[in-house]
Amino acid sequence: MGGGARARSRCAAGGAERAVSALADLIGEDERLVLRRMRREDQAEYLAVLERSAAFHAPWSPLPPADSDPFGPEAFARAFKADDGVHGVRGLLLVRDADALRLVGCVTLSAIVRGAFQSAFLGYWLAEGETGRGYMTDGIALLLDHAFRASDEGGLGLHRVEANVMPHNQASLAVVRRLGFRREGYSPRYLKIAGRWQDHERHALLSDEWVGAERWRSEAR
Repeated sequence: MGGGARARSRCAAGGAERAVSALADLIGEDERLVLRRMRREDQAEYLAVLERSAAFHAPWSPLPPADSDPFGPEAFARAFKADDGVHGVRGLLLVRDADALRLVGCVTLSAIVRGAFQSAFLGYWLAEGETGRGYMTDGIALLLDHAFRASDEGGLGLHRVEANVMPHNQASLAVVRRLGFRREGYSPRYLKIAGRWQDHERHALLSDEWVGAERWRSEAR
């Protein structure tokens, strides 16, 4: 995983040159985490983390197309293209590790719909070995701040964020429940995951239901 080591070194160098909060691609940050948009130079570390976590992610992920390499440059290019800030946002979840930033996961908003709906779908993944530390819950909280912040204040100005979770994925259900998402319904055979059409629970959170990441953290701890 030499590419990942090189990418971490670049992250560390960038952090030494300027404060993270001054980055133009910053989505949010707290004392432990930085959530920012993807950069082309993230490719090596991003793909290395995904490949290292492939078996861990397999039960919860769609099968890749038969003719594609899920850990090749094309896979990164697709993810990078999806982070256009209009139809979707893809935030890399980075942990402050000494003087470096270490990639531990990804939090996304996809299929952003405007007009009368003002809604998006939430997605997220965490690297193998990084669970149980609250990284994902805190990272999603940062993304929700961005999602619900008014557009004239730099946010997306959304009204609603939806999360669909398989009922046997108890860890993922615990995350959305902890953040205040409400269960809205049940969708049989909703998505094809790990080669099978899987049922999902539909959860949602509205802008006026979100208290903000800082207040949520203070009340949750």
